[in-house]
Amino acid sequence: MKKDIHPKYMDAVVRCGCGHTFETRSTLATIAVEICSACHPFFTGTQKFIDTMGRVQRFQNKFGGKYFQQADKQTPASRKVRH
Repeated sequence: MKKDIHPKYMDAVVRCGCGHTFETRSTLATIAVEICSACHPFFTGTQKFIDTMGRVQRFQNKFGGKYFQQADKQTPASRKVRH
């Protein structure tokens, strides 16, 4: 291997947008991420809209927020059957 051509590999601090931090090793001293395992819905098991650009709010404003509401379900006896 040639000397002095490789970047230094050092301890690094990873900071998430939710405030969670953890240490790892990298060629960078600090790493900033938007989402991590402490706040990602897959790992937490909770549904949360990650809205960095206001897209979810614009969608809800456009459609009145009714898109996410569940439709009324009819009972089988109240449905009309056509023969």
